[in-house]
Amino acid sequence: MAESLPEHDRILQEIESTDTACVGPTLRSVYDDQPNAHQRFMEKLDACIRNHDREIEKMCNFHHQGFVDAITELLKVRADAEKLKVQVTDTNRRLQDAGKEVIAQTEEIIRCRVQQRNITTVVEKLQLCLPVLEMYSKLKEQMNVKRYYSALKTMEQLENLYLPRVSQYRFCQIMIENLPKLREEIKEISMSDLKDFLESIRKHSDRIGETAMKQAQQQKTFSTTLRKQNNVNYGQNMHLGRSRILESKNEITLKRTFDEDDEHEEEVLTAQDLVDFSPVYRCLHIYSVLGDGEIFENYYRKQRRKQARLVLQPQSSMHETVEGYRRYFSQIVGFFVVEDHILHVTQGLVTRTYTDELWNMALSKIIAVLRTHSSYCSDPDLVLELKNLIVVFADTLQGYGFPVNRLFDLLFEIRDQYNETLLKKWSGLFRDIFEADNYSPIPVANEEEYKIVISKFPFQDPELDKQSFPKKLPMSQSVPQIYIQVKEFIYASLKFSESLHRSSTEIDDMLRKSTNLLLTRTLSSCLQNLIKKPHIGLTELVQIIINTTHLEQACKYLEDFISNITNISQVTVHTARLYGLSTFKDARHAAEGEIYTKLNQKIDEFIQIADYDWTMSESDGRASGYLMDLINFLRSTFQVFTHLPNNNNDHAAMSGKVAQTACMSACQHLSTSLMQMLLDSELKQISMGAIQQFNLDVIQCELFASSEPVPGFQGDTLQLAFIDLRQLLDLFMVWDWSTYLADYGQATSKYLRVNPSTALTLLEKVHRGMKDSSKKNNIFAQFRKNDRDKQKLIETVVKQLRSLVNGMSQHT
Repeated sequence: MAESLPEHDRILQEIESTDTACVGPTLRSVYDDQPNAHQRFMEKLDACIRNHDREIEKMCNFHHQGFVDAITELLKVRADAEKLKVQVTDTNRRLQDAGKEVIAQTEEIIRCRVQQRNITTVVEKLQLCLPVLEMYSKLKEQMNVKRYYSALKTMEQLENLYLPRVSQYRFCQIMIENLPKLREEIKEISMSDLKDFLESIRKHSDRIGETAMKQAQQQKTFSTTLRKQNNVNYGQNMHLGRSRILESKNEITLKRTFDEDDEHEEEVLTAQDLVDFSPVYRCLHIYSVLGDGEIFENYYRKQRRKQARLVLQPQSSMHETVEGYRRYFSQIVGFFVVEDHILHVTQGLVTRTYTDELWNMALSKIIAVLRTHSSYCSDPDLVLELKNLIVVFADTLQGYGFPVNRLFDLLFEIRDQYNETLLKKWSGLFRDIFEADNYSPIPVANEEEYKIVISKFPFQDPELDKQSFPKKLPMSQSVPQIYIQVKEFIYASLKFSESLHRSSTEIDDMLRKSTNLLLTRTLSSCLQNLIKKPHIGLTELVQIIINTTHLEQACKYLEDFISNITNISQVTVHTARLYGLSTFKDARHAAEGEIYTKLNQKIDEFIQIADYDWTMSESDGRASGYLMDLINFLRSTFQVFTHLPNNNNDHAAMSGKVAQTACMSACQHLSTSLMQMLLDSELKQISMGAIQQFNLDVIQCELFASSEPVPGFQGDTLQLAFIDLRQLLDLFMVWDWSTYLADYGQATSKYLRVNPSTALTLLEKVHRGMKDSSKKNNIFAQFRKNDRDKQKLIETVVKQLRSLVNGMSQHT
């Protein structure tokens, strides 16, 4: 009992001191103790509570007065508080009434400040957008005034600088979407401008080329004029001087004409003055900015190649006039002048490699075209004008840096064609001269006429100079005319050789070669044709021989003439010589041969009218009429030779030689023709009377030969032409067969020139004639009785002759 009391005190102390959350274990210990511990604890608790109440009562009693005082004070304070509350409420009401206006003004201020802030923001945004809008407006304006390159720059600034700042706005997106469309529009417009430009230069190419060629021609004319004036001042050949002075005057006049044309054309000197190149620059810049520069370059080059092909395609009638060639060259020059300008003012649009490739292609086409069309030209003047155009064309393009060596090589081909046209033209001139010539010596009545002739032709004859007037020059009118025309041909050939950038030696060689062609081909052909013409008689042929002799002698003067023109000495190693000597010698030989041929033809005509009665029993006792006519013709013909002018020893010797040869040829041909008449296979039989008649004709031929129809033959030289006939006829007339057969093959034989086969053929014809005559004879029996031995002799001789012929054939 005594132990539980302290325990209860401890529990009460724990309850008083322990936190309410932890009082559970303490209270549980109350129930875990001895039985009735709960009651005793409750009792103890009640006692503790009473103790605490007494202590509280004591404390309250002690503090009661203070509490009363405090309550009293508090009651006092409540009255003051009520008063204060009224005052505060009144103050608050009055304050609220005064604050309403302030609040309204404050709200207005706040609203204004918000608006101000919004305005500031709008201003800032507008200041950010205004440059974009201004640039876009500028872009539109540039588009309107067609400043497309500047517009592209503006677009670039918009995209890179301005639009990124305001990309959040819808109008910015619209702009961004429009810019590619504007670029495409600019590309299309610039391409359209480029096409217009290409069409413009196509139309103006000929004008550009004409201007460029005119400038080159003026420069060339000026240089040529100075050079030729200097040559004239140094005092060259008179003919050359007059010609070149005339050419210089013409060229000076031409230059003045060009100058006047330039003044009237307000000095249109460059391609830029004729064509506006800004579209191609603009288009190039635009495509370069857009990154499509390569596409533009390819398109431009492709289009220009197409235009080049069109320009290089000539008109089918271009070869008919020089204007056709001039227009063709002007278009080509204009094309390449434009390309050269583009090459130098742009970077990369065209390159030197591209222009060289294009020029090489064009050059091949040009050469082919010129070869074809120039071959149609038959007028040397047109060919010469074509050459001058080609030279100006080449000089013009060479001035722009294009290689033109192949064009000058082509000129050498055209030069050959030019020479051919000249040769054809001069062939006609030579034919006209020969047709108009009277083929008689030139008569000169006085000194003045003589000087006129020798001023045209270099004739010198001291013997003729000693003779008094009137007198005759040995050559005919065609000789000085031919000489003048040869010189004119040299001048014409020289015109083509000028401006070919060749040395004097080469020009000299070209002149000599072309002159040689004129002499050896054209003049020679004309002479040969002239000689063959049927109306040219023997007198004309002899005059032609004399003419060719003088022309041959004049060749050295032609060589001097060429040397004076070219200033190349004839002693130069490489200087070609004129072949006139051989030309005129050949012509003389042809004329001589024609003389012989015409004589022989005339003889043949007389022979053809021969009408022998090969069965006559006796001769007529006189020569045949046709033969006497033939001999009279020969006498009169050879008298023409003796009456030719022989005031020159060479002429006399020449005419004498020709006459002797002609006479010998005529006699030999007559002898051969008479022999062929006897041996004609169609003639089957001949009587002895016909042999006698034939012998009379041969005697007349021998008499003609012995009468010396042409002086200069020694002894019986001319009679030897009939020796074969004479020995053959003597053999039959004398009937000396025993001597012939006995002496055959010996050098001393009387009938050495009688061939066994010839004797056999004629003997057989005589034999057949005898047989036929005996059959027709009325005293046939008596004839056979008297001539039986002669018939047997003939048969024996025939057998022996046949054995000789067979022996000769076996020996052969």
